[in-house]
Amino acid sequence: MRALRVLLFVVVILGGLFVAADRVAVNLAEDKAADKIRSSQGLDKAPNVAIKGFPFLTQVAGRSLQEVDADLGGIQARAQGRTLRIDQLSAQFHEVTLNSDYTSIESAAWATGNARINYADLTKAAGADVKVTYAGEKNGRSQVKISPNVPLLSQLDVTGSISIVHGDTVRLRADGLPGMCKVLPGCEAKVRAQTDHDWKLEQLPGNLKLEKVVTMPDGISISASGKNVKLPG
Repeated sequence: MRALRVLLFVVVILGGLFVAADRVAVNLAEDKAADKIRSSQGLDKAPNVAIKGFPFLTQVAGRSLQEVDADLGGIQARAQGRTLRIDQLSAQFHEVTLNSDYTSIESAAWATGNARINYADLTKAAGADVKVTYAGEKNGRSQVKISPNVPLLSQLDVTGSISIVHGDTVRLRADGLPGMCKVLPGCEAKVRAQTDHDWKLEQLPGNLKLEKVVTMPDGISISASGKNVKLPG
């Protein structure tokens, strides 16, 4: 019985040491991956990276990680000479494969992501004192209210739709303009110059493709996904 107790004690100690070593290894790997993502994506600071699954060391031995999550925080996207700030950007990579020398991530079988943009940043990106606010959904389409700044037309508000095009671009379009604007020379062109915009997001991790946008009271939420994607780092 004493020998059995000693054996159990040794097993517990070794198990504890293995868990500790495993957690140290995963923390180092997360820091390294975060730094590589920062440099490859041109970020101001390293993102938060979490490698899921236990034990980590056995996953590394098999060159396959169960899941890697990356929270990039806020980033800036350039389009039409203006900057569109993405308030939150996160991605989850599943069935991740390491390269042959175990030093970096090669690809992920599939991935999902989400981006959040608030209306204040949409307003700033639209420029020319245009204001963009929440307008709910209509017939399954996410809508916003756009208030352009056009001389001689006070308190002009139009309903606009937000959609995804080409898998990487957020599109804002006025659904229609008031009849009075259509009869004033040059009015429609001036209004649409302020209401119609395309913002191409080129900093999506792993070349994820944008899929759907939903308007919410505090901003818009954009979902993304991809298969056989490459994960920076």
